[in-house]
Amino acid sequence: MNPGVNSGAIAEVTGVVASFAHDHLDGTAVCVGLSGGADSLALTAAAVRAGLQVHALVVDHRLQEGSAAVADEAAQSARAMGAQATVLPVDVVGRGGLEAAARRARYAALDEARAGRPVLLAHTLDDQAETVLLGLARGSGPRSIAGMRAWIPPFGRPLLGLRRASTVAACTDLGLSPHHDPHNTDPRFTRVRLRTEVLPLLEQVLQGGVVESLGRTASQLQDDIDVLEDMADAAAEVIAGDEVVCAEMTPIPAAIRRRLLRRWLVAQGATEPTGSVVNAVDGLLVRWRGQGPVAVGGNPEHRLEIARRGARLVVERRVR
Repeated sequence: MNPGVNSGAIAEVTGVVASFAHDHLDGTAVCVGLSGGADSLALTAAAVRAGLQVHALVVDHRLQEGSAAVADEAAQSARAMGAQATVLPVDVVGRGGLEAAARRARYAALDEARAGRPVLLAHTLDDQAETVLLGLARGSGPRSIAGMRAWIPPFGRPLLGLRRASTVAACTDLGLSPHHDPHNTDPRFTRVRLRTEVLPLLEQVLQGGVVESLGRTASQLQDDIDVLEDMADAAAEVIAGDEVVCAEMTPIPAAIRRRLLRRWLVAQGATEPTGSVVNAVDGLLVRWRGQGPVAVGGNPEHRLEIARRGARLVVERRVR
């Protein structure tokens, strides 16, 4: 790598990272989630060039043969740039399929290893567009369609406004050789098909600008969600207990009421309540026809159900 290179692409990425650090970070010590791909390599290089004290965290998911060597090479690349680097081997297990389990393992490892420092992640505008499309297709509601936020401490995403082509060009400028993860081209994964089939078709049919438009949609929705969350904060006293009084909740506008219900379900131990679960619980309030309890998840020992008993919603725990 030539540390003196300052061409258009690497200068662009560095400028974005420097602006993010100025707007959101209190100090210069940061971690960067490094996979060895173009996005995270460019982010690591840009963070060093922006004057940050970078510690690259390389998560080895151990899902592919030779993953340890790939992780070690990524760590060596970070050190050559002037960063510290640590490889974090993880076990990918649990519910929700391979992608979800790998994501949980990765974020847990990053959070444990960051030692109080913020962690910068290399998601780009292309990743944001894919996330918005997935949220639309799954009918997951505004929270999912709003995509990823640039800063939810301790995790920051400085590159959300940049296209993936900029990070690839930055790596070319610096003479870096990104790792190409076979999972990123495997059509078994929905996100890969969105990237390689759906988005190119949308760009063709709509004559370009789709990725940028989806990014703008996410930003606008984030602003709207912030207002709704503030309104939910102001009404939070109605969910302060273990039971919900129906008469106190039904007059509240639906967008606020469902947010309050989701918070209440999480407080009672529900497992990541989906939009359909929240809507079913909302039906116990506003579409009451004598329907039975709604299952909302729980832990391995107890199944949680929300039931309407008279004029209240109550939590019932059933031994599995």
